[in-house]
Amino acid sequence: MKILLLGRNGQVGWELQRALAPLGELIALDRHSQIDATQPDGNTVVLCGDLSNIDGIRATIATVKPDIVVNAAAYTAVDKAESAAQDADIINHLAVQAMANACQQIGALLVHYSTDYVFNGQGTQARAETDDTDPLNIYGKTKRAGELAILASGCNALIFRTSWVYATRGHNFIKTMLRLAQERDELSIINDQMGAPTSAALIADVTAHALKTYVNAQAPAQLCGIYHLTTAGSVSWYDYAQFVFKHAIPLGYTLKIKQVKPIETSAYPTPAQRPLNSRLSLAKLEQQFGLTPPHWQQGVLHTLQEIIEGKTEK
Repeated sequence: MKILLLGRNGQVGWELQRALAPLGELIALDRHSQIDATQPDGNTVVLCGDLSNIDGIRATIATVKPDIVVNAAAYTAVDKAESAAQDADIINHLAVQAMANACQQIGALLVHYSTDYVFNGQGTQARAETDDTDPLNIYGKTKRAGELAILASGCNALIFRTSWVYATRGHNFIKTMLRLAQERDELSIINDQMGAPTSAALIADVTAHALKTYVNAQAPAQLCGIYHLTTAGSVSWYDYAQFVFKHAIPLGYTLKIKQVKPIETSAYPTPAQRPLNSRLSLAKLEQQFGLTPPHWQQGVLHTLQEIIEGKTEK
């Protein structure tokens, strides 16, 4: 089995390299990749992992002819997207459309990651995959357009919507809170947005499990579609930060912070509007793939310990 991974150096892509390697031949690219590939006729083609180069992505899939394409690349600068809508649309929508069409032509499975931001965040209930979407910002709109492009292509696809992603690698909320708590005496953190912090490692491991299930299924096409992939439970950013601070101290992390104030989203305006309710129902994932996602606290504790013990890049 040949797997083409795009976005290898992102938080999720980095973990996917580990999780997907045992499944077959893995070709992992990022936006800076310039890898020469020799075709059967002896000609050399440069493989491209830059989603802004749509022709390059299309040619790469045609050259590699993978059984599975895993797209972990995306335009994720949520606020910046408000003033760079075209850039976000190229990467989150048009490039995804091109890879979906390319997968359909060669019969490859496409695995793609989407977001809780396709919803408007109203209410308090966990959203199901079949609920109406209504994104509030450019990022969410382009990610939803990517979803629709995949579905319209007719290719076999697994689309995983996730939320509040973090990892030991890269920039994320845990690392930001630890840094600020060493620099400041007081912090104000949003308390009316609810979601499930989800580790890149979990996303990668669930993806690998889903691919093994798909490959071994008698009717794999029946598994295709959109799934919600997060941890169990939910928390506000404020309580999430308090959890990090509480457990960092016993691990020997020195904090300067003295006071943490809860604030409403309206008190911290940003270019992009965020959904207040990012809860996602996990019932479909559990039923179709026989999984029981862990509570969000479990992964946060593990990652927090790894960060503080210095097992990852600073």
